[in-house]
Amino acid sequence: MPTDSNPNLYFEDREDASKQLIDMLPIELFAANETVVIGVSEGGVYLADKMADAMNAQMDILLTEPILAPNNPEISIAMISETEEVVMHKALVDAFEISEDYVYAEANRKYEDEVLAYVYKYRKGKDLVSLEGKYVILTDECIETGLTMMVALKSVIARGAKNIYIATPILDQTVYQNLLSVCDGVFCPHKIQDYISIEYYYKNFEFMRFDEISEIVQRQEVKNKEIKKES
Repeated sequence: MPTDSNPNLYFEDREDASKQLIDMLPIELFAANETVVIGVSEGGVYLADKMADAMNAQMDILLTEPILAPNNPEISIAMISETEEVVMHKALVDAFEISEDYVYAEANRKYEDEVLAYVYKYRKGKDLVSLEGKYVILTDECIETGLTMMVALKSVIARGAKNIYIATPILDQTVYQNLLSVCDGVFCPHKIQDYISIEYYYKNFEFMRFDEISEIVQRQEVKNKEIKKES
C-alpha cells in the first residue's frame, strides 16, 4: 500500500499484485462456467497463470503489437492483434495528422513481421484456445491508455466469447470508466489518477523473461488439454 515515503507503492512484487487481484474476483462464478483467462501481453501472462490456477480455468496468451507514430516512435497510435483486429487511438491519429491508410499498412507489416513471429515463438504457430461460448477474462499487469485491452476485446468478441471481463492490478481511473462501458465487468484493486509507469508502483519489479513466459504458456497448454478432456 502507498506510504508517506513512497506514495506510489502499491505492490511488493508480481506475486503480491496477483494475490490482491485474485482476492477481488468472483472465483465461484468463473469456476462454475467454462472460463478462459487471456494474458494480453507478456507481462500479463504471470497474472493469467495465477488466475487460471485459482479457478481451474484454461489459459492462453493473446499476441499484439503497437503501431507507432511515424514522427514520434515512443507513442502508440494503434494496436494489431494476432487475430488481425486493429484498434486506433483516433485522437492521436488526428492530432498527428496520420492517414488511416498509413495505420493499416503499418499494421499489416507489423502482423507479418512481428505478430506471427511471436505466435510461433510462444505457441509454435498454434491458434488461440477456443473461446466460443465461454467466459473470457482479459488480464494485463497494468492498463494505461486502454489501447491493448481494446484490441484484445475486439479479438475475443470476434472469436465468439460469451461474457468478457477485464482484470488488472492497477489502471488509470478514466480508462476504467471507458472499459466498464464495453465489457461485462472490470476488476482492479487500484484505480489511480495520472498513471506514471508500471515500475513506480512496485517495490520489486522485473520484466518477464522469454523463458519464464514460455514455460508458463507450455505448462498451461498441457492443463488446457486436461480440462478439455474433462468437459
